Amino acid sequence: MEDPPTPDPLPDSSREDDAGAAFVLESKGQWWHAGFHLTTAIVGPTILTLPYAFRGLGWVPGFLCLTVMGVVTFYSYQLMSLVLERCEKKGRRHIRFRELAADVLGSGWMFYFVIFIQTAINTGVGIGAILLAGECLQVLLNSLLLALCCAGSAKDAPPKDYSLETSESAMVFSAFTSISIIASLYGNGILPEIQATLAPPVAGKMLKGLLMCYAVIFVTFYSAAVSGYWAFGNQSNSNILKSLMPDEGPSLAPTWLLGLAIVFVLLQLFAIGLVYSQVAFEIMEKKSADVKQGMFSKRNLIPRLVLRTIYMIFCGFFAAMLPFFGDVNAVVGAIGFIPLDFILPMLLYNISFKPPRSSLTYWVNVFIMVVFTGVGLLGAFSSIRQLVLDASQFKLFSSNVVD
Repeated sequence: MEDPPTPDPLPDSSREDDAGAAFVLESKGQWWHAGFHLTTAIVGPTILTLPYAFRGLGWVPGFLCLTVMGVVTFYSYQLMSLVLERCEKKGRRHIRFRELAADVLGSGWMFYFVIFIQTAINTGVGIGAILLAGECLQVLLNSLLLALCCAGSAKDAPPKDYSLETSESAMVFSAFTSISIIASLYGNGILPEIQATLAPPVAGKMLKGLLMCYAVIFVTFYSAAVSGYWAFGNQSNSNILKSLMPDEGPSLAPTWLLGLAIVFVLLQLFAIGLVYSQVAFEIMEKKSADVKQGMFSKRNLIPRLVLRTIYMIFCGFFAAMLPFFGDVNAVVGAIGFIPLDFILPMLLYNISFKPPRSSLTYWVNVFIMVVFTGVGLLGAFSSIRQLVLDASQFKLFSSNVVD
């Protein structure tokens, strides 16, 4: 029996004065727009760290984790979309993750918990995007300089070695750090915001968008992981393009090819940085802007420029201070994407739809939540540990990064 309609905690009259929603989240898209947004949010240059993740897992566990986490996130995002659709049918349309969580879970603290997680994710992605852009530009510069004096070939590549850590404890820590990295690659902390951009009715549109996105994921994730780890083994860098530019000897790829790859990476970084920054911008502009005066009015334009610039400077400062791309990915995956994308959607679904305790769906969701709660805790410990270990061998703002 359907529950009676519940009043929307954010009625239309409230949203009319919501500058964050009016200026950032516009509901005009079709399913392919959702597919593009999902693909941009998930399939980014961060896949350059996949061979590095395999370095801590090996071939079989690496493929297993990559596949299992892909299946779980697809299932998770579909559940999240169904919860959003159910709330909308009952008169409560949510355009933000934090509002959905607070409404379904009925707890004020959950609202601020999701804000914290989303802020950690978006800031981490912003830092990672700036850091990766800087690394790629450095690779391009070094490649151009080396091209003037020498050129490399496959025979200059390091010998292939796929062995893992010799110490059992180090092997376990490396494995959970790698799992956290893979979680960050599949993570999408802005699915409700993406669904909010779809023109109503939204039924079925997100599923089509997800299918489009995961078709791209299948091609890109597996090809990057296999080719990078096969070529460099346990010498894989956290940015695989840097493995093509060893510290000693010539470049292992033609300069034009590296240059082309870096141009595409930078273009994608602009897109993914913009997509993930929208949540931070929306939070800031909800409080700072006046929706009645127009998006580009002097009253709104100046605060928007100032706040967005300060946010990007903050991300750039931390990217320069601690330039550990793989470690940053792992930390963001463990403390951000795992709770938001591997645990919370199942909890929201079980509470919203109330599947019988005897049903397979209920226990599958519970199993996923329990497993990934443990994975998230161990991943957070191991990834923060690795970041501390790397930072202890590093001088702040130095370009000599430890991998």
